[in-house]
Parts: sequence; structure tokens; C-alpha cells
Amino acid sequence: MSNPGRPGSQPSRGGRAPWSPRGERGRLPPINRCVGMMMWGQQPSAVPGLEDSLCAIAIVGHSCALYPRLPGRDGGTTLPSHDAAQTSAPCGRDAEGRAPGSFQFGHQDNVPSCTPVQRALLSLTLSLEKLQAVKCRMLEAMEKGLSQETHAQATVHMLPTFICSTPDGTEKGDLMVVELCQSHVRTLFVTLLGDGNQSPQLMYKIFELPADMLQGTGEALFDFIAQCVQKFLEEIGNPQHRLPVGFVFPFSCRQTGLGKAELISWSKGFQCSDVEGKDVVQLLQAAINKLELYHVEVIALLNDTVGTMMASSWGGKPCEIALVMGTGTNSCFMAEAQLVEVVEENNGRMCVNSEWGCFGDDGALSDVLTPYDHRVDQESSNPGERRFEKMVGGLYLGEIVRHAMLMLATEQALFVGASTSALGSKGAFKTQQVLEIMDNETGMAKARSALEALGLQPSERDCCRVQQICRAVVSRAAALSATGLAAILSLMCRSRELERLVVNVGVDGELYRAHARFGEILQSVAGLLAPECAATLVPSADTNGLGVAMVTAVAQRMLTQRHEVEQLLAPLRLSRADLERVQGLMRQEMERGLGRDSNADASVRMLPTYVCNTPDGTERGDFLALDLGGTNFRVLVVRVMQEGIHMASEIYVVPTSIMQGTGEALFDHIIECIMDFQTKQNLMEQVLPLGFTFSFPCQQLGLDKAVLLTWTKGFSASGCVGQDVVQLLREAAQRKQHLALKVVAVVNDTVGTMMACGYDDPRCEIGLIVGTGTNACYMEERKNVGTVEGEEGRMCINMEWGAFGDNGCLDDIFTTFDRMVDEKTINAGKQRFEKLISGMYLGEIVRHILLAMVDKQLLFRGKPSLKLQTKDIFQTKFLSTIETDGLALQHVQDILRDLELDASFEDSVLVREVCQTVSLRAAQLCAAGLAAVVEKMRENRGLAQLAVTVGVDGTLYKMHPHFSHNLQQMLQDLAPNCAVTFLQSEDGSGKGAALVAAVACREPSP
Repeated sequence: MSNPGRPGSQPSRGGRAPWSPRGERGRLPPINRCVGMMMWGQQPSAVPGLEDSLCAIAIVGHSCALYPRLPGRDGGTTLPSHDAAQTSAPCGRDAEGRAPGSFQFGHQDNVPSCTPVQRALLSLTLSLEKLQAVKCRMLEAMEKGLSQETHAQATVHMLPTFICSTPDGTEKGDLMVVELCQSHVRTLFVTLLGDGNQSPQLMYKIFELPADMLQGTGEALFDFIAQCVQKFLEEIGNPQHRLPVGFVFPFSCRQTGLGKAELISWSKGFQCSDVEGKDVVQLLQAAINKLELYHVEVIALLNDTVGTMMASSWGGKPCEIALVMGTGTNSCFMAEAQLVEVVEENNGRMCVNSEWGCFGDDGALSDVLTPYDHRVDQESSNPGERRFEKMVGGLYLGEIVRHAMLMLATEQALFVGASTSALGSKGAFKTQQVLEIMDNETGMAKARSALEALGLQPSERDCCRVQQICRAVVSRAAALSATGLAAILSLMCRSRELERLVVNVGVDGELYRAHARFGEILQSVAGLLAPECAATLVPSADTNGLGVAMVTAVAQRMLTQRHEVEQLLAPLRLSRADLERVQGLMRQEMERGLGRDSNADASVRMLPTYVCNTPDGTERGDFLALDLGGTNFRVLVVRVMQEGIHMASEIYVVPTSIMQGTGEALFDHIIECIMDFQTKQNLMEQVLPLGFTFSFPCQQLGLDKAVLLTWTKGFSASGCVGQDVVQLLREAAQRKQHLALKVVAVVNDTVGTMMACGYDDPRCEIGLIVGTGTNACYMEERKNVGTVEGEEGRMCINMEWGAFGDNGCLDDIFTTFDRMVDEKTINAGKQRFEKLISGMYLGEIVRHILLAMVDKQLLFRGKPSLKLQTKDIFQTKFLSTIETDGLALQHVQDILRDLELDASFEDSVLVREVCQTVSLRAAQLCAAGLAAVVEKMRENRGLAQLAVTVGVDGTLYKMHPHFSHNLQQMLQDLAPNCAVTFLQSEDGSGKGAALVAAVACREPSP
């Protein structure tokens, strides 16, 4: 808590602080305390003595004198003084180990030192250990209510409200609130200016509700409410523009949407026919439409607790919890949406209406209930129900005090000799009187007045004892409320994976407003029960329905925002028909690339690799491998033996100056690294076959001859394009006098991946890379490869599918954001398919979408960030992190704050949605390309069903939490006649290059 204990609290005797805000989560500070009767002021009573009271009580780490001296029966007897340890004793355990909170009246004979008044006070006093147990039970009940499996049996219903946002100050426009109350209907017209909600303009009117309508027909009730709306609008000038309405309906409903709610049951004296089980929003809308007010649209249904939370989110103080402690009691809070299993939404947060008044209806509070609570329950209109509310709600506190006085009078501990018949009448003692009697200055006089009004003739001691009982009952209510608040705090802290939760709590209700001490107890005890959380209580000022208006405004803002977001993201959301068309276009370009006459014009080059076989397990020997495909490259030595493959490798860096320098400098650097590796491995004296993985587009003229077509991935070394890269490597070896270099095969990383996986799975005939770039290869029937001679067998084809669409065939699925990314690359207009899929570009696509959303005031309150305008600042690795299942939104906010983006919770949800949209499209487009490949292989072989394995590598495929699943799911949908298995390459494409060399040494090249 932000202010633990009483204001100005000091360490207790012995130098010990009341509690530590840092400690083991959920663990109770090791101090023996009780909560029940609390000091309601700093001044002791002026009454001179007390015979049968608790002289002092330990509370929140302090020993607080209550009323140490009150007149005894003989007018002068007083109790001996007690030190701190002694005063704490009554709040510990009794001789039989029972806590005061579990004190049973049936055991009173075993506690001879306690008088009837002491026993009564002890029964209303709860130890902190007992409160901790109640908190745990409340938390368990809440989790049960959130679970899909146990929701129906839960006593704490945890009803979803479908409110997923709190005010952010940008809300603007006109809206209306209609509130159904116990005796009236309130209408409210609000104009918000988008100025941070600092100066809302309000007009409202109250319409008295005819008493007979509470028991009439549902149609009559809703017609009356609609007529109130009509009259109100007429009085304020009959506005004709669209008017969104929030409907406050304070009864238990089953909500299936923000504007859809079926009444479960009436309460509070209402029993209108033909409403239960029906959608009350539709009933009101139908009644409004009958009056031809078609511009008035009911968009949200909510209760007063949610209104309290919204009203407390004022003046830059976002509020995520609300408590109402008035006639009844309830709470709501912003829960992680994934916890609310009864709804399908699993992104972001949703306000949950706990309906915690029913807590304990299953017996969870049986060891806390007193005989007074049982009698109050028996006399209520709903015995056995809403047990927690009957210990906490203002409707019942007066009754609890009345039954306590009645029982003490029966035991001759109060009102000796007076007739107590008036106390036997239900409702004879009001909660308002209880609150007045607790006052430190006027309480005794109020007690005397209230008791005399009942025909009693109270002594000064009677008045003091009644005051103590009132304080005990209300203190217990505050402490029990704190158990519920602490349960919510701990649940939020745990679900958000926070070490410490800092949150504002909106509070409303007569009990809270009537006495500041109630709030102090609430905050202090909640701080002890949830020390991992710091909660600030924010009094609600919602006296005119403004909080409810804010809910409606937020709902309207979210609806408008959702429409704009859907419009902006729609071009990136591909239908199945779109993907089938991409699959068909890929197949068309594949055929063109394989044709002798059409190859030059194809965007998918379909380059022959001269690799005609995959490993068969008979390969043996030692081989070198060089894997060049980015800013880092690897040199490996691979030993292929009967028992398996053993490798040693080292990673070397290609500096940017060399990447973008001369070809000679690049290949000289590569040879120097190879020589360094061979020296470290004692291989300089050996001539080993070398397989060269060169992951750039090449025209392969033989297994060891490949002409570079173009640089990609940031390389631009001069003098290389159009040259045989194997020859460039050999010439560099000569310059460095490394004459023992024997290059036998050059392949790209995709072929290397296929070969590496083919060693483990003979069915692996496809290679796929989805990382910084993307590409695929597969085993094609040689007779279909028009660019090489020969008809027999198969040959691996390097598709170079990253250039798919460079001829314009994919222009209609290129979005504005894709074009922005393409224009800023070093190869604008090229590798267009790759720019939709690979890790080098996805972060940039997301960045441009976020900028557009900021421009449309959908993100970050419309405030641009200079850092977000920096190219490549939003890395693709952020997508992988942000989309991780179960990642608390706090962590998403942390990522965005590192980018100097002041992200709200709602911003984080929207950023996650953008990331999900972009990565899903990438996976689906990759699936469409792969579907074209496997279907062609199946048709080539005349099979009804093809079973094939894809060897796959690349950081995007491996590291993104959903890419692989989305890819496989869509592939299965687009190619249902192909059973495709994916095998991840664990050793990279270098191992594959060595295996190509091994296969080449096993048999002659084609």
C-alpha cells in the first residue's frame, strides 16, 4: 500500500516497523495482530472506567487503547494495567489454540475470564491469520469464477463486462446515460471535448418511477424508460444526430457483449414479468424505436461498480479497480483477458464484475460467521445467499448490531431491568445510527438518543458498550472488504508477472464516505494481506453518473477505433481465395522458370543446382564447409562416419566495409578466415573436399560453377555480379598462397538445409529458409528442367522465390506499407515476395503501420515519436517477443518504452494485433508458395497422396512463437492431398554443404 498503517504510524515497541512493502509475495509479515475493534480516534473516552471491556487491542502492528476506563457496576472498579504484550494477548490464541475470529459462543464456559461483552467483541474480531485465510478463499473463489470449467458452480461469479479500456482523455462527442434506480430513472446528457475530460458539459433529469411499475410488466417498465428518454431530449432541444447511450441496469445479468445482456433474476423489490432470460438492451432499444427515436442507440450495459472505476479514472489518474461499499457491496477490476475463460477474447484486458457479495454461499465463511450473522441471514428475504454482503453491506450492519444488543440484553450485560421488546423488531436499529454512534466526539450522545428512542433507559456504560459493538461491526466490515481487495491485488500482480503492482482503486458507497477510518482500515489491512502491491484509494466523485457516461464514451471510442483499425489492416488480411490465387501464380511462375524459352522472363528463376541425389547413408570421410549468407559466416570441418556426423566450426564476421567494398577484399577475407580455422584445427597439411554454401542468387552452370546474379542482404561488393563465385574463391586462395583448397560443390543455404535434413530423413526432398531472407528448393523431375540436358532422374531446383512478384503479378496484394518499405531498400522493386515474408522486412512493415495509426490518432494518443520514425528501429525480433503466448502486457509496454514510446495498456494491445497481422500474412504467403511446390511434386509423380519432408531453417521460422504453426495449418488447407512433415535443421546449412561434397565424392557429377 502507498501508506501502510495509520497516517503518521511509527515502529511498534521493540523498534519493529509495522510491515515491510518488500517481502516474499503473499507471505504474511510475522506480527501477531487482530483486526476487528479499532481505535476510531486519538482521544480516549472521558468516561472514567470499564469493568468488562477489552482494555486494549493490537491492530496493524500497534497496541491501540480503546476505552481503558469505564464505570463498573459498582461505579469504581477498574482493570489492572497491561503492557504491550499483555494487550496483544486477547488477539492471539486462547487456551485451546483458537483464534478470536473463530470464537464460538458455545465455548464461552471454557473462557471464564471473558464477560459477555468481551465474548461478543472477540467474536467480531478477526486475527490477521484468519483474514489471510479469508483472502485465500476469496482468491480461490475468484479463480473458480474465471475458469470455464468451474464458472457455473462458482459463488463469486466474475462476470465479464466486455469493457476493455479505461478513459484516455481523447473521448469526445455527445452521449447519453439512462440509469434505472430503485425509485427513479435518471437521464444524463454529456458532451466531451477531447481535452483530457477536464471540462465535461452535463445536463440531467430525474423521473420518479411509479411504485406499481416495480411489480408490473416488463413492457410497461421499458416503455416508461423510453418515454423518459424522449421527454429529456425534448427539454434539451431534441438533438437529431446519432446519440450513443449507456444503460445502467443494477441487476444480475449474463453479458455476452458490451451491448448484450440477459437478466438472470430480479432483486431489490423489482419483479416485472416477461424480462428474465431476455436481453434487456434489446428490450430498451425496442421501446425507444417504438417512439421513432432511431438516432438513439443503446451501445453498452453496465453496473454502478464499473461506473465508479471510470469516474475515478479522472484527471490523469487511471483506475483499474473499483469497490462499492454502500447498501450492498461489489467490486470490479481490469483482468488479463486470457484469464476470463468464459469469453473467447484472449488479448488485452477486460473489466470483470466480481459480484463478490455471494462469496461464502458455499460455506467458505462458516468459521467467521457469528450467531448475529446467522440471525440476520435467517430474517432476510434470501436466507443462505449473499453471505459476504450480509457481513459487509450497509443494509445489514444495523441489524448485526441490533442482534448483538439483543443477545447481550438477554445475558443481562446490557439494559439491565429495562424492557427490550423494541429491539426484537427487524429494522429497529439503522446502519446510519451505527455510523453516527461511532463518532469520537458525538457518538455517546447519539447512542443515548437512539437507545432512548427505542424505549430503553441506557446507562453511560450501556452507551459505551453499544459504541464498542458498533465499532467492532464496522471494523470487521472494513477488514473483510480488505480481504477481497487484497485477493484482487494479488491476482492482478501475479497474472501480470510483476514483482510489485502499483494501482489506483476507485471507492464509493455510504460506508466508505461516512467515516475516513473505514478507508484507513481498508487500506492498512489490504497492505498487510497483499504486501507485494501498492494501492491508492481514490474516492469516487460520481454523484451525477459521469462515471457511467465515461464507460459509454470509452465504448464509443473503442467502436470507432475498431472500425478504423479494421479498415487500416484489411489489406493485410488475406482471404483463402487470395492465397489460392497466390498459389496459382507461384505455380505459373515455376513453370515459366523451368522452361528453356521462358526462363529469362520468369520472376521465379528455378535455377538448376546439379545436385541430383540426397544422402543415402554410405558417405564417409572428412570435408570442409564454408557457409556465407550474411554478416556472419561459418567455417566447418565435418567428419562423416558410420556411427554419425561429428563437426567443429567457428564463426567469423564480415565487416560492413568489406561487404560493400571490392570483391577481391571480400574473398581475400574469406580465405584468411579459412586458413585461420585450418590452422587451429591442425588441417593445413591436408587437402579436404570443400562444399561452399553461397546464399545469394546464382546461375549454376555445374556443381562447382555458379555465376552471381545479384547481391542481396546488404552485400554490394564490386566486381562479383556476373562472375563465377567458385573461381573468385580459388583466385583469392592463389593470392594468399593457399594451394590446398579443393572446392567440389557450391550450393545455397536452402539446398544445404535440404541435404542436412536429408541425412536424417530420406524423405526430405524440399528445403525452406525463412529467416533474414527466404527461399525454397525441391527435387524436380529432370525431364521437366528445360534449362539443362538429360531426361533421367531428378535434380534439386533452387527456386529463388524471393523474387516472385518482381514482374508485377503480386501488385494487388502489395499494400501501401509494403511499398513504403520497398522504396527505402537498396534493391527497390526486387525480391518483392521476400519483402512480404522475411525477417529483414517484417519489423519495418509494422513500423510503418504504427506510424499510420499514430497519424490517425489510434496509437500513443496521436503523439509522434522521433525514434519510431527511424528506419529499422522496430526489429523483427520484437514481433517474436510481443506475440509470445502468456506474455504480460507490461512486458510489451517495456519494449515500446525502450523505443521511447509512451504506450498505454490499450496501445500495447493494438501493437500486438499489428504484429500478429503482419506475421500471420507472412506465414500464409509462405504456405501458398510451398503449396504450389508440393502439389507440383505430387502431380509430377502421378500420386493421389504425396508424403514428403521439408527441411527448414531460419530464425523467423524457429524463433517466432506462431509462424511455424500458421504456416503448417495454411499449407494443410491449401494442399490437402499432401502429407507434409517439417524437420528443423539443427546444424545450419554448412553441414549440408559438406554432405553435398560427400555425395559428389561418392559418385560422378552429372
